[in-house]
Parts: sequence; C-alpha cells; structure tokens
Amino acid sequence: MSDYPFIEKQDPEVFEALEGEEKREAEGIELIPSENYVSKAVREANSSILTNKYSEGYPGKRYYGGQQFTDMVETLAIERAKQLFGAKYANVQPLGGANANIAMYFALLEPGDTILGMDLSHGGHLTHGHPVTYLTKIFKFVRYKMKNPDTGEIDYDEMRKVALEAKPKIVLAGFSAYPRELDYAKFVKIAREVGAYSVMDVAHIAGLIAGKAVKNPFDFGFDVMTTTTHKTLRGPRGGMILTRESDEIGKKMDKMVFPGLQGGPHMNNIAAKAVAFKEAQTPAFQKYAAQVLKNAKAMAEVFKKRGVRLLTGGTDNHLILADVFGSLGVTGKDAETLLDQAGITLNKNSIADDSRGPMDPSGIRFGTPAVTTRKFTETECARVAELMVDSLEKKDDTSVQKSIREEIRQLCVKFPIPDSHV
Repeated sequence: MSDYPFIEKQDPEVFEALEGEEKREAEGIELIPSENYVSKAVREANSSILTNKYSEGYPGKRYYGGQQFTDMVETLAIERAKQLFGAKYANVQPLGGANANIAMYFALLEPGDTILGMDLSHGGHLTHGHPVTYLTKIFKFVRYKMKNPDTGEIDYDEMRKVALEAKPKIVLAGFSAYPRELDYAKFVKIAREVGAYSVMDVAHIAGLIAGKAVKNPFDFGFDVMTTTTHKTLRGPRGGMILTRESDEIGKKMDKMVFPGLQGGPHMNNIAAKAVAFKEAQTPAFQKYAAQVLKNAKAMAEVFKKRGVRLLTGGTDNHLILADVFGSLGVTGKDAETLLDQAGITLNKNSIADDSRGPMDPSGIRFGTPAVTTRKFTETECARVAELMVDSLEKKDDTSVQKSIREEIRQLCVKFPIPDSHV
C-alpha cells in the first residue's frame, strides 16, 4: 500500500514526484552534510492535524482560541530543547536556520551595527554576512578567516585585532563548511573584551552537541546559539534560538520572532521538533552522534591516502571538504554530477580563496549524518569513499561507473532507511 493513498488518487502528478523521491532516497547514498532521514514518527507529526491550526503568540499567550493542544506540543518542544542543550530559554518557532539568525540579529542590534563572522569561502554561511544577502544593507559585517586552510587553524590574533578596530556588537562563531572544532573560549574572550554578544550558529553540529559527541558552546560562556533542527539533529526542517540565560535576551528573541518577523508558527512542524528532541534524548542518539564522527574520519582517511587534498587536513565533525579540482582535475560541478549518476549525492562547494566561481568551484562537500542513520559503520563509509575516488579518477570509464552504481544499490539494500530511530 502506498504511503500517500489520498494523493495518489487525487493528484497523480504530485504522487509521481513523491514516489520518485522515495525511490531515489532508498536506492542512493546521501552525503550532503546538511541532510538526514527523519523517523516515521517525525514525519507523522509533520503531516499531522496541527497543520490546520493558527497559533500566533506563545504558550499561554495566544491571540486565537482553541490552543490547549498547541500549547502542549510547543511547551514540550521548548522544554526538551532546553534540556538537550543546557539552555535557560528556547524559541522553537523560527521557520529555518536563516530565519533564526535574522531574528537574532534584529533582536540584539540596531541598523548599522557591526557583526564579526566567518568568511564564506573559509567555511561561513550566507547569513554570516555574504554581500549577496540583504542583511549587508542593514548591518556592517567584518570577517575572520583561517590562518592556514591546510590545518584549519583560525587566525585568532587577527580576529582579535579586527574586533578591537571594528567594535562589533556580535562576535559570531559557526559555519556551513568548516570541518574542525572552534576554540570557543577564545571567541568568548574576544567578545567580552569588546563588549559584544557571543553567538554560535550550531546548525551543522546541533545533533553532535545534543548527542555529547562534541563540545557545547554554552559551557564556555556563549550568550546565544542559533540552529536548524534538521541536519545532525535529525528533526524536521526548521530553526531554533537558544540562550544560556533567560533574562532580557530571551524576551527580545520572542518579540522579534513574533510579531517582529513571523506570523503564525507552523504547529505541525513544532510537534515534529518535539518528537525529534525526545529521540535525541536517548542513549541510542548519543551512540549515533559518536558514530557520525567515526564515519567521517574513516572517509577522510581514504581521501588522504588516495592523494586528495582535504581542506583543514581532515575533520573533527560530520563533514569533509575536498579539493577535487586541484587533486584530480575534476571541477566541483562535474564531481557532483558524476557522483549523482553513481547514486552518491553530495554538493559542489567553494574552498578557501577559490579561484573558480561558486557555481563550478574547486571543491565538494560531503558528510556522514544520513549514512550513519542507515547504520553504516567505518567499514561501509571507507568503502563508499574508495568508490567516490574511483569514480572521479575513472570518470570516462563507463564500465567502472556502472559497477560503482550497482555496488551502491546493493549497499542501500543491505542498509535500508530505518522507520524508527529509538
């Protein structure tokens, strides 16, 4: 029986797309580090009856009636998030990580204020101040970089110098393509020296923090953390804001998320967040988070042994950034396309100071959250890495490519996407 019996009957075109995506995910290896497989329980919550309900406001303070059960699920999501991250405050209403960052900026800053964030080409995110975003028309962004892209060492001395000169109101840590762990104590020290808020965008590593596989920035004195709720956290697509203390900062965040920037929260999505946060409180999730790191290191070792340059020389988290153009003469775009045809999905990605454009850069970015959900261990991940390099080295050999595609299919049959994560 179909998972979508009503859509199948009512809208065959959409049904065809959904069935196609189900097949693609089932038969292929997902290595995009920002993607994962949610449990059937999370999917059920996300498609639940709560999609019918408007709930402007917050638990106990709504503008519409009939909020008994919406208050229940949002309160569960808030309390579970606070427990997971050691936070005193949580807002679970942001519709995405970018929305969470934007709300955080507007809550803490005035137009024209300065933010110190990681340069995009050195691993930062668009919302950390890239010129293509509208945020740069409102706030001033100054940037820090890696001192050495081959080791990943951040130039903290230069960061401090920039901070002392620019007097930012926010010192922003966090990344979308940085495989190492940051020195959180140095970020907090610099922020306090210039009287700035210390903020960490943990979107990529939230699940690793919740699973106690990597350090928690709050333990080093960070004021605020923003995050997505998918990626390594393995929840629905969405965002969240957390603070170490529940004083005026939390009140500012609530006011800015609603009514400042959003209207009615998506209560079905918040219910799905609550379910995912409960899953993340289990010993099984801690085991998962630890395995994500082991699997990423196993893949990185294969690439290094095969002579492929890795940015930062390896990984301390879930993601790997490889210079395939410099090492193999294959552009990031061509590598993404070729591997996609082999049933391995990842994304092209710029590398530090890349001489190529962002739509056809020198690098690829890949990671292990989704394959670890499928119960891959170091053995399977190392084999996938070997197949990736084989595919790129022998890109014109159709028989090799066909053989790789079949081996990927067999791996997917052996390790199906699980329905449950507990």
